[in-house]
Amino acid sequence: MGFFQRLQQETQPLRERLLNAPVIRACARGEVSLDTYIAFLTQAYHHVRHTVPLLMACGGRLGPEYEWLREAIAEYIEEELGHQEWILSDLAACGVDPDSVRNGQPSLSIELMVSYLYDCIQRGNPLGFFGMVQVLEGTSVSIATPLAKIIQQCLGLPDSAMRYLTSHGELDQDHIRFFEGLMDRVDGVEDQRAIIHSANVVYRLYGDMFMELPLPRTQAA
Repeated sequence: MGFFQRLQQETQPLRERLLNAPVIRACARGEVSLDTYIAFLTQAYHHVRHTVPLLMACGGRLGPEYEWLREAIAEYIEEELGHQEWILSDLAACGVDPDSVRNGQPSLSIELMVSYLYDCIQRGNPLGFFGMVQVLEGTSVSIATPLAKIIQQCLGLPDSAMRYLTSHGELDQDHIRFFEGLMDRVDGVEDQRAIIHSANVVYRLYGDMFMELPLPRTQAA
């Protein structure tokens, strides 16, 4: 078994918890509100804006034995630049002032998730960063594209309000295959353990964010 498959197996319980969050199940049934979508985009902004800085921090902490991984990080950085601005553009198309989000505060779960990742890179094992990649790209592949279509249809939103979800669902299909190849080249026991642990922490905290999103009124009632 390659390490990627082991990573999938050892994170399955918390991945299932996230994917079974009430708000995700409601959305899959076509029960969605604009408030829910705006709340999701707001929290997405507050972690996506850290993706490139985290990638840069991780690349700077890797040893010479991981030069091949540093080169992959450079590719990730190029592809991830500016994605937080896509989210602000989507929010503007939903009638939200982008500066109110840009200057706002994340939920506690997202604040803790981002803080954990910086600490993991700087104080722990920098390869733990790839636990976040496992969570966010895997979640995008599972739910971004199908739920984007449901959200857009139910709320009657223009394409200009859906760029982040739509583009990430498409991009991350390729990213997850690329990521699988990278993970199968990580053979250090401690490095593998760090990635698995980090992925489970991020699944917990990112899942908490979904649990905190406002439910559509029918569900809340």
